[in-house]
Amino acid sequence: MQLTPGQKDANRVLAVGRAPVEHGFAHLKNWRTLTKPRTDPAHATRLLRALLVLTNLEVNR
Repeated sequence: MQLTPGQKDANRVLAVGRAPVEHGFAHLKNWRTLTKPRTDPAHATRLLRALLVLTNLEVNR
């Protein structure tokens, strides 16, 4: 299926915004930050909120 130029532009914009987030989660997986089963849910929630803040700062920079 051929995409219109507008659809291609939209995909490009989404990819630019999504890339830093995907890279951040890839780093977390490599560091095994989110894979520890003994992680306290409250701690994990605070960690993910902090990561989202940092991600938003990076995307908006």
